[in-house]
Amino acid sequence: MRKTPVTVLAAAVMVATLGLTGCGSKRHCEHDATDTRVDNSYCEKNVQGYEWESDSKSKKTKKRKRR
Repeated sequence: MRKTPVTVLAAAVMVATLGLTGCGSKRHCEHDATDTRVDNSYCEKNVQGYEWESDSKSKKTKKRKRR
């Protein structure tokens, strides 16, 4: 039995999954200690001290005033 079709199918599924998640996500890589935006390759390689952050403008939730 040949393993090539299974390998090709697995690779195609992986590429499609990465493509879909990469286009729809709004995040960037930051250095933990300084919160400095860095190249995404640090987070992609799982370098210690770097993490993905969302691109949201406000990190705090707004509280509503009580009347």
